[in-house]
Amino acid sequence: MPLFTKKRPLKDNLMLINEINKTKMALEAAYSNFENVVDPDLIDSCIYELNAIQNRYHFLLKQAKATEQRYC
Repeated sequence: MPLFTKKRPLKDNLMLINEINKTKMALEAAYSNFENVVDPDLIDSCIYELNAIQNRYHFLLKQAKATEQRYC
């Protein structure tokens, strides 16, 4: 089912999709950083960053699914 529905404002749909896309790009960048660091402190930092971004990504996906179910 698409995120775009007539009952949900188009602006809200676009904002949510934009946030999901930005978070996905941030996640890709964090994975790239993690693969390229060698210092133990930086590795720890990258792991924390990855976890935070993954949590945000999962939250946004849940929001999208919940909204889709609510308005379909």
